[in-house]
Amino acid sequence: MDKGESVVHIVDDEEPVRRSLAFLLTMSGYTVRQHESALAFLSAAPTIRNGCLVTDLRMPDVDGIELLQRLRQLSSAIPAIVITGHGDVPLAVEAMKAGAFDFIEKPFKDDVLISAVDRAIASLGRQAVHEDISAIRSRVALLSEREREVFAAVVAGLPNKTIAYDLDISPRTVEVHRASVMSKMEARSLPELVRMAIDAGLGARQH
Repeated sequence: MDKGESVVHIVDDEEPVRRSLAFLLTMSGYTVRQHESALAFLSAAPTIRNGCLVTDLRMPDVDGIELLQRLRQLSSAIPAIVITGHGDVPLAVEAMKAGAFDFIEKPFKDDVLISAVDRAIASLGRQAVHEDISAIRSRVALLSEREREVFAAVVAGLPNKTIAYDLDISPRTVEVHRASVMSKMEARSLPELVRMAIDAGLGARQH
């Protein structure tokens, strides 16, 4: 779908953040609408077509996860990208379970957000196709028992030091296993690894 035919809706309670994101996306060729709260966006959501949502995760009143849950109740098909601060990965995983298209960790480079929005907009022109579940599970089968433990902990959002403590191994060993998991699962990023786990119905450890 052409950029000119779509609108990126930004939801964030901090005006400087909204303005910064709006400037970046406008310079990238997108039409942008700003919303100061999830409730403000929800009031307009039923009439939105050919749009994409970029929302902060932590907001007063209605946070990013509840926003996605309410959109699902409205049967809204708008793809949503969740922006999350460091340490919010477990919540970002919950957001993806609630239907988020992608999540981006702060701080991020401009091209990371633009790329995510490009993919989200592109998904509007076709039915979202998740990777074949049997292929994902066949990759999981290649993981060692320890790698599976690290995999579950990583997609649960646990930091390497916590994983190391829980599994009684060194942080360096966790890094090695984590790199091996990413390689064997053919995941290019943490969000992609999380999506694989969700699509395949794989349980994630909770802390």
